[in-house]
Amino acid sequence: MRRCTSRGVYGGNVAIAFELAVNFGSDEAAAHAACELVIGAAPLTAGNQQVPLHEPLLHLVQAEDGSQYRLMTVLPVGVGWGVAIDRGRERRSLTAAQLTDLGHGLYGLLGRFRGYQVAQVGWDPEGLVDPVELRHEQVDELAAGTLPGLVLAEDILPDLRGSGFVPFRPGFVWLPYAGERPSTLTTEH
Repeated sequence: MRRCTSRGVYGGNVAIAFELAVNFGSDEAAAHAACELVIGAAPLTAGNQQVPLHEPLLHLVQAEDGSQYRLMTVLPVGVGWGVAIDRGRERRSLTAAQLTDLGHGLYGLLGRFRGYQVAQVGWDPEGLVDPVELRHEQVDELAAGTLPGLVLAEDILPDLRGSGFVPFRPGFVWLPYAGERPSTLTTEH
């Protein structure tokens, strides 16, 4: 049985990646179970392309309040710029519609995970999976429902959630994913 790659305390990087970021809090067992699901996952569909996933990366991250949580990132192969684990691989040229397909595939995978607190798909979404930071920096967006694709465990930030949140799967709510627009980053030249 393979384990997801653990990277210690996450310090970030200058890469730009389209990915799934998942905060598992202190639930190491749930994070490793999710890693196993990703490792066994079939490639995801992006229009007419099949996009495999890298083995997930697991980081111990320091939250805004000084606490730590387990952050798992799931990166599709070749989707982004300057992504270290893509070194030596060809970058995929994807349209906004293909990225949207890929995003839906990542949310489908997320629907199989358990024990996480916050998750988000998109371009470098790690900054949106810290509940402390959401409480301090995104109060208006949570109330207005302007963070499409944000998934929260039912017990996370219930006092700040606006009416735009709907069930994602049992135990989780979300602001439905709106997809990628041509005005957002795409991997086309």
